[in-house]
Amino acid sequence: MAGEMWLNAALGGVLGLLVGSFLNVVIHRLPQMMHRDWLHQMAANLTPPGGEPGIWAIVFGPNRPAPPNTEQVGHDLGAAVTALPKFDLLVPRSRCPHCGHQIRWFENVPILSWLALRGRCAQCHTPIAWRYPLVELATGLLFAWCAWRWGLTAAGLVWAGFSALLICMTLIDWDTTLLPDSLTLPLLWAGLIASMLGITGVPLASAVWGAIGGYMSLWLVYQAFKLLTGKEGMGFGDFKLFAALGAWFGWTALVPMILMASVIGAIIGIGLKLTHGLREGQYVPFGPFLALAGLTAMVFGPQSILRAMGLG
Repeated sequence: MAGEMWLNAALGGVLGLLVGSFLNVVIHRLPQMMHRDWLHQMAANLTPPGGEPGIWAIVFGPNRPAPPNTEQVGHDLGAAVTALPKFDLLVPRSRCPHCGHQIRWFENVPILSWLALRGRCAQCHTPIAWRYPLVELATGLLFAWCAWRWGLTAAGLVWAGFSALLICMTLIDWDTTLLPDSLTLPLLWAGLIASMLGITGVPLASAVWGAIGGYMSLWLVYQAFKLLTGKEGMGFGDFKLFAALGAWFGWTALVPMILMASVIGAIIGIGLKLTHGLREGQYVPFGPFLALAGLTAMVFGPQSILRAMGLG
């Protein structure tokens, strides 16, 4: 039995290393894909089909004409976005951002290639960030743990997917303060479906109320903060991510996870402020700490968070 568990962990770890390499692509490219899409939508709004009111008329009314050349700007913007080379998670092939060197397959083996290249581009020798192998390593370890804990089963697979999505969201939110719907919403629905199929062990009613409670609790905090200060304290992506965590762990896990995320977020935020490490606007994204709380709940259990904080 022990031998089988370690074999499962080894297989899961290898799969995790490969998935982690792909996650680096997602983390880098998905925000750029979103920005392209937003520009395309903006162009479409500025150039409505014939006979339909433009977005300017809808917002400001027909008696306030749009600035000159508004539609021409929309046409030019749309043409510029359309003319861009294809860019998605698969195309183009990965290249060095400094010299354009196309990364060959043997330069893209998780962790090993980075070590063999001594953390530098094979062509221009520009340093390659530590984060790439660390993402691969973290994904490999989490996948290994899922395979060790649940085996090569549906449960092991879905919890590995849970880990991969949280790793992506952690770094995308830290880099850009974006939590893409293309990640948060599948995580939410996957949690509800996994509950319905009995994979997570969370009753469906608890998962549904967890999703509702996760979303509404942060939405109410957001509204209260905005009412008192006139500022937005967090983004809607945080509501969706917390709703997803509620779906995976049930409503009873919401308090431990929000406590952990808040405490760690406050500590890191204070540390960054003291070291002048805060970005412009003096804010720290909250999503990474929610994701960390979710991964902690997966590995140790939600109630372990309360015990670690002396509340259990």
